[in-house]
Amino acid sequence: MEKYTYLLINFLTVIICFIFSFHPKIKFNKHFLPFLKASALVGVVFILWDAFFTDYGVWWFNDRYVIGWRIFGLPLEEWLFFICIPFACIYTYFCLNLFFNLNWVKKYEKVFFGTSIVICLIVASVHTDKIYTCVTFATTGLTILYVKYIAKVRWLGKISLVYTILLLPFFMVNGVLTGTGLEQPIVNYNDGHYLALRILTVPIEDAVYGYEMIVWNLFFFYKFSKTTFKNE
Repeated sequence: MEKYTYLLINFLTVIICFIFSFHPKIKFNKHFLPFLKASALVGVVFILWDAFFTDYGVWWFNDRYVIGWRIFGLPLEEWLFFICIPFACIYTYFCLNLFFNLNWVKKYEKVFFGTSIVICLIVASVHTDKIYTCVTFATTGLTILYVKYIAKVRWLGKISLVYTILLLPFFMVNGVLTGTGLEQPIVNYNDGHYLALRILTVPIEDAVYGYEMIVWNLFFFYKFSKTTFKNE
């Protein structure tokens, strides 16, 4: 039964969101196709990243908690992760944006993102010897710079707010993956490749990595969708 642990985590992450996607007041099921296109496109990049880091020895997967099917060195469950986690996050964003006003005060938004870019790039430049830290913070800083100031999307503040709300379930899910409540972690990290700063058992880089992944998922979700959304 232990071998189904990671698979079960993916399932529990997505199942409630999937069921309520068909609710007549939400109707997120009408947006499944643009979501799948977005998650596939973004997933290709992050799977390549994941596969490279696995091969490089940044992290590795505990065979005790996966069913054993691997593609490019990654467990099947890890591939599903790049569908299930974005689905839950984009669905949550969609619902909160549908029923609530998530707009930030613009002056605070500018300060927040400007500061975030600077911090990300400084952390990346200071820790070039730690590949996970350097790549994650550098690409996240550049992501914010592009999405906010070049693509000039209007929703970056809102998804940032939603992601902050989602950090609690994020740390619960990722906590299990990194060892919370288990005898051994599902995902193990090489301390030489990241800051070794953790919230519970979750490396701080994971939270930054997750934010970047969700921002790109939402970016392409809007690109592929032909629907005009509320508050956008």
